[in-house]
Amino acid sequence: MAQAVVIGAGPAGLMAAEELASAGHDVLVAEAKPSVARKFLMAGKSGLNLTKDEPFETLLRSYGESADWLRPIVADFDAVGVQEWARGLGREVFTGSTGRVFPTVMKASPLLRAWLGRLETAGVEIRTRWRWVGWVGDSLAFDTTDGRHVIAADVTVLALGGASWARLGSDGHWARFLRDKGVGLAPFAPANSALSVDWSHHMQPHFGAALKSVRWAAGDVQSRGEATISAKGLEGGGLYSLTPALRNGAPLTVDLVPDLDENALQARLSSRKAKTTLSQWLKKSLHLPPQKIALFHEMVKGGPPKPEEWAGVFKRLPIRHSGLRPMDEAISTAGGVTRAALNDGLMLVSMPGVFCAGEMLDWEAPTGGYLLTACLASGRWAGKSAADWLRRVA
Repeated sequence: MAQAVVIGAGPAGLMAAEELASAGHDVLVAEAKPSVARKFLMAGKSGLNLTKDEPFETLLRSYGESADWLRPIVADFDAVGVQEWARGLGREVFTGSTGRVFPTVMKASPLLRAWLGRLETAGVEIRTRWRWVGWVGDSLAFDTTDGRHVIAADVTVLALGGASWARLGSDGHWARFLRDKGVGLAPFAPANSALSVDWSHHMQPHFGAALKSVRWAAGDVQSRGEATISAKGLEGGGLYSLTPALRNGAPLTVDLVPDLDENALQARLSSRKAKTTLSQWLKKSLHLPPQKIALFHEMVKGGPPKPEEWAGVFKRLPIRHSGLRPMDEAISTAGGVTRAALNDGLMLVSMPGVFCAGEMLDWEAPTGGYLLTACLASGRWAGKSAADWLRRVA
């Protein structure tokens, strides 16, 4: 039996460990934090979105420019595979009206407990508070609570996450170790990020209010999802899919009345009585909630449009913002180990026997189950590939 070391105990790392253990290898999982899968548990606090139950080609399009690279990986463990995996751990799932799949209990902790129990039965050893600090020669070095440990591994799977939510373990510290080895890395950038907006004091009563039934647009991308007005700006699933376009400088607009075309809206505006203020008309005729009316006035302050321009502005209201929130606040990150640095089995071309998986790879996807699906799928793929590599070199 070979000694396999998996660094990082998130979904990708645990999946890789399970594949290596099922192939008969001794597996050690090293995790820097005091407990495992912290980001997974955090995501599950408001309902763990496991995957998106939709046709495979539709699912794959959500991975954007990385779709071709991820095609065989996700095809091997797609939305159906994720659901079967959860059921295999004794957790029933259901599909919501939007196609998002959740455990029936909605939380991540019961699923994780069952998974850790299965890994323990398979002989997987998990050590926490083991922080990887690179290589010493060909061996792996870890700083632990009882000093430095150096391990000679027959195969290594790196599943160290991206560079957001450092408090949960994804701090990107590993990048310098791979860079020193000549591994190709793309710069980290925020993905699924909130926006900074310098609100006037008039917006304070609306902090925490959701903007629903809207259509956001940036570049060629549109989204019908909602967003929340926060003290720092705007956040929510409706904006997250626009992050790549916003990173590239595309202006952001919002359609406040997406179910009315512009001509119909203009006809309604034309019937407005002269004595009726715009705010009264928006509330009584369009039935817009206070937060939408406030957003309209906030974004047009200093240069209110002419009445004949109102319909167009309601349909394409420019959102003045200060850019994306800091990367550590983002749900995920783009950047990391490039496709060119890896072979088809996710092994580093320059470092035989070292595989990579999960969010540390240079891909991104919107929320909605796509992130977790690809993390699980790439972890499984890397674990299987590592086991195959061990079999070939034995």
